[in-house]
Amino acid sequence: MANRTLVPQAREGLNKFKMEAASEVGVTLKDGYNGELTSREAGSIGGQMVKKMVESYEKNL
Repeated sequence: MANRTLVPQAREGLNKFKMEAASEVGVTLKDGYNGELTSREAGSIGGQMVKKMVESYEKNL
């Protein structure tokens, strides 16, 4: 399955969210492809994104 955004209009918001999460964990991202990231760095960004999504969901219960 290809990595694609199901709602194309959300792409900009997702990219902003990813950049914020990366900044919070101390990883510098550049616009476009970031293939030089280590697995640890990429995992830290993804983990931070999930953490923020869960916090947001719990806050809105």
